[in-house]
Amino acid sequence: MKQAPGKFSKKVIELALEIPEGRVTTYGLLAVAAGGHPILAQMITSILWRSVEREKVPWHRIVYSSGKIWTDPKVDKIRQKLYKAEGIKLDKNNRIIDFEKLVYTF
Repeated sequence: MKQAPGKFSKKVIELALEIPEGRVTTYGLLAVAAGGHPILAQMITSILWRSVEREKVPWHRIVYSSGKIWTDPKVDKIRQKLYKAEGIKLDKNNRIIDFEKLVYTF
């Protein structure tokens, strides 16, 4: 169910839209940049999924602080295609290669 976002959710979406192509950020960095505590990183996926703008939000550019990606069989093929198009490469453990160089901070 899509719903109108609150202030924190609106900021999360606004900032997610700023992440440049070929770059990634972390759930924690996004939560803090949106004015929240790092613990709110746990809410990011839910916020993006419920967003009325979710088709526009580059959800694949938001990853764990270790550089690993969240995996889900329903979206893994889509994510792989998006990463390939943006020049983002993963190792065999689903960690972004050169993660530290690709991290976008707000």
